Amino acid sequence: MIWNETIECMDRERLIRLQSERLTAMVERLYYNVPFYRRQFHQLGLEPGDIRHIDQLKDLPFTTKQDLRDNYPFGLFAVPASEVVRLHASSGTTGKPTVVGYTRKDISLWAEVVARTLSAAGAGRNDVLHIAYGYGLFTGGLGLHYGAEKIGATVIPMSGGNTQRQLQLMHDFGSTILACTPSYALFLAEAMAEANMPVGSFKLKTGVLGAEPWTEEMRREIEEKLQIKALDIYGLSEVIGPGVSSECLHQCGLHVFEDHFVPEIINPETLEVLPYGQMGELVFTCLTKEALPLLRYRTRDLTVLNADTCACGRRLVRMQKCLGRSDDMLIIRGVNVFPSQIEAVLLEMRETRPHYLLIVDRINNLDQLEVRVEVDGQFFSDEIKKLEDLRRKIRQNIESALGLTATVKLVEPKSIERSEGKAKRVIDKRKLS
Repeated sequence: MIWNETIECMDRERLIRLQSERLTAMVERLYYNVPFYRRQFHQLGLEPGDIRHIDQLKDLPFTTKQDLRDNYPFGLFAVPASEVVRLHASSGTTGKPTVVGYTRKDISLWAEVVARTLSAAGAGRNDVLHIAYGYGLFTGGLGLHYGAEKIGATVIPMSGGNTQRQLQLMHDFGSTILACTPSYALFLAEAMAEANMPVGSFKLKTGVLGAEPWTEEMRREIEEKLQIKALDIYGLSEVIGPGVSSECLHQCGLHVFEDHFVPEIINPETLEVLPYGQMGELVFTCLTKEALPLLRYRTRDLTVLNADTCACGRRLVRMQKCLGRSDDMLIIRGVNVFPSQIEAVLLEMRETRPHYLLIVDRINNLDQLEVRVEVDGQFFSDEIKKLEDLRRKIRQNIESALGLTATVKLVEPKSIERSEGKAKRVIDKRKLS
């Protein structure tokens, strides 16, 4: 199902012309309305008239999360406060929150791209969308809400928390689409089993899952336990929220809505722009947003772009599921480690559950990695030898995958804290700053 066939199936030549027109207008708006960008252009010797084609994007400066914090709260807004009808913000757990604003036109744009996202997932006016993303300053809940209403679906605005009530209403109201984080989808599956609510008694058919990196192994686990099609959706509040890109039912990459958000892949160390097919850091330029149109925003998410036409008929660039984040990457004894790599190892093993915690410490000037992993109840044993054999097997599999030795600690089912939002996977005790 395609929501906007004219755009989503547009040939690349026409799309490039559209992007170039929009980039030209956006650069002019930034130059005259945002002092931060005007200073950046002056430092590079650029004026608005110098930028006329999307190929010139590489000549423009990057924007980082730190730039948003340095200009907190509204210094990067490109419109007067009187035109801003909505504010969202990050949690600010690592510093000042990043604040994003929306004009009425931005809200309409947001609903449009989320409508495309939900349509790609097969959703329509006969569906019931159960939203378990958080509402409030987090963009997930309201983003999905407006898009669902635009396609005419029935919305259940549950937000996060109160899992038993989530299950009750999902069951009683006949929810067909589940929107939440992948880790919470697994948590709901566990809760169903504990409540003796057979998955067959629910009407769920699809999950639109995002807000955290997840692996193909986790996808298979979710699809098996919930008996749904699990689709990845991607967004970040600084760009707009959910609706930046999404998978269709073919599950072969996330379609980027590049008539509004132009993606690039760069080497995070050299900042060189990389060609399609190479892994690197994802960068976005907003072409049509009014309140906060960011230029070459460094997401820190790691992925690959692919420009081939999808079997669904869409011609938009597709991005692979994100491996992780360049700033979440752990460097342990010189080895680059992403939590998703360890997750993939654990999910390939039938004895373990998809709940784990990585604890990194530095002892006697040497980095140490401890992996705590829950053992499936049927394999958890009082026999020391069985547990020791399993622990050794996990350690060997991790070493084979990463080229790194780790201490493995087996823990009982449900002993690792569950999250109803983004799962916390890493505790880094090293003092690296």
